[in-house]
Amino acid sequence: MRPPRDTQVGHAFAREIESQASDISQEQPAETTSLPKRLPSRSAEAASEARSEAKPSEVNKEKARTSTHGKNTTQRIACVLVPALALAAELRAEPELRGRPLAIATAPGPRGEVLACSPEAERAGVRTGSGVVHARATCAALVVRVLSPAKERAAREALRDAALGCAPRAELAPPATGFYAAEVAVFIDARGIGALYQSEAGFAAALAARAERLGLPAVVAIADARGTAHIAARLLAHGVGVSEAHSEAKASGVNKEDSSSRASRGDEARSSAESSTPSEVNKERSAQLDVGSAEALAPHHRPGPPRCTSAHVGAKGGDAAFLAPLALDLLNPDDALADALSRFGLRRVGDLLRTPERALVNRLGPGLLPLLALARGEDQGPPPRAPEHASFEEGTELEAPVARLEPLLFVLRGLLARLAERLACRGLAFGELTLDLTLEGRGRDVRTLGLAAPTLDVRSVLRLAALALEAAPPGAAIDAVSVTTAGAALRGDQLDFFAPAGPAPAALSRTLAELAALCGPERVGAPALADAHRPDAFAMAPFVVLQRRGTNGAATTIGLAVGARGPPRPAPVGRARGAPPWVQSARANGGGVCCAGPGRP
Repeated sequence: MRPPRDTQVGHAFAREIESQASDISQEQPAETTSLPKRLPSRSAEAASEARSEAKPSEVNKEKARTSTHGKNTTQRIACVLVPALALAAELRAEPELRGRPLAIATAPGPRGEVLACSPEAERAGVRTGSGVVHARATCAALVVRVLSPAKERAAREALRDAALGCAPRAELAPPATGFYAAEVAVFIDARGIGALYQSEAGFAAALAARAERLGLPAVVAIADARGTAHIAARLLAHGVGVSEAHSEAKASGVNKEDSSSRASRGDEARSSAESSTPSEVNKERSAQLDVGSAEALAPHHRPGPPRCTSAHVGAKGGDAAFLAPLALDLLNPDDALADALSRFGLRRVGDLLRTPERALVNRLGPGLLPLLALARGEDQGPPPRAPEHASFEEGTELEAPVARLEPLLFVLRGLLARLAERLACRGLAFGELTLDLTLEGRGRDVRTLGLAAPTLDVRSVLRLAALALEAAPPGAAIDAVSVTTAGAALRGDQLDFFAPAGPAPAALSRTLAELAALCGPERVGAPALADAHRPDAFAMAPFVVLQRRGTNGAATTIGLAVGARGPPRPAPVGRARGAPPWVQSARANGGGVCCAGPGRP
């Protein structure tokens, strides 16, 4: 039987629970074969004596610092969370709807249900789960938008781009289920990231500001484990501060009980785990209202944007102390496990950790082990990974099919603008574009648009798309639009101490993009020699400003040479039998070496 992990429990109570656990392990024979025990060495005996002579606070600190499971306690994970993805995605696509009563529905017709609503709509009486007809009757100024999977997908990827703009390793959290199904979260590897932002609090503020710039109001929490950071972010997103939750827990008397009452409560929890009938004390505790439970957080759990962008930075090694006074409902257990824990009288994380683990797992099964690891603040997964490839996509579904070019360009302007913000957040620019048009009747029209140079100028890219659509219009009306780009790095310029600075690479790329939009991508570039016999033949190559090193090691820009040909001059060519040809003109005279071509004599 393993000792409890709660660092808040007193030393006397910890020793008492350890003795109870040893008694249970002696009464219950082990079902699995165990390895032979080694006799303690002299160093181990000395360490145990020193540990017994140490103060209880030092022992608790040592237990919090060292874990029997061998987990890495130096890991730091940041969690950036948006509580209502559907609402945030719609406001990101249409920022003019901010401040107005807005509702997201499942269908455009009267049978649709409200999935999420803005705070303005809530104040007007609109509730999540009501019908669209009832919501419109409640609020006459209500704006209803249909749920868009393409906008949600783009908003989810935009939140990850905001995280990757501040840290090199980030990944999306798995989709949540149940009560938290409407949220989206991103986990970030925050080890050593505080050195770039002076502190972890500065990193959290920069991350929240980056997400806000992309149109996603989010909250940020930093802790040692993913689960702890995720729970802290959920508290902040739903308007319950971490310090507020702890202060309410202390006011309710959770942290004011003495060691004897805690020991008796541990005995009751152990007896309830061994027998399926709950005691009277458990019934009284289950009737109390806990801080952090579903009832206490019900007013704050309505899907919607957070009240304010805030952040929480947890102390290193303090995940167990942070989670102990919180309710078990915040760990999001499944319904069967939550009912079983409630029957046993376990309502808080600290109650779960104080209960003997082996007896509880024997009663509830191995499905309790992940919940115990989450309650102890242990991270079960590897650190977040860096993305393998950079692909950016923005799309939307149209309310009605569009057959004209002007409305389609209006939609494309918004998609390209949001795509440019995401690219700028990652330090990239538009590369090769893929325009995917979903036609009426389930048809598709996919086009690839090449750019002369990477650029962030939305106007030039939009003009290029307009020229491509004008040259070959779609065959039917358009139901949905999607724009994808792989992203390309902007051109940089190495300045010189002794030479004047040339034109900015960004300005050159923008000029090349505008010329490509006016003339076509195949007509913009640098001239190159062509393998042809015609004197006016040439080829087009990508325009690149080459640089070379001078005698002093400085970079010298190679200037472009422009050659002009004058009018042709007559040159008679003669050839005798068996002799090489000869040329006579005003500029050159002499005999030829060989002759070739269709005009040879």
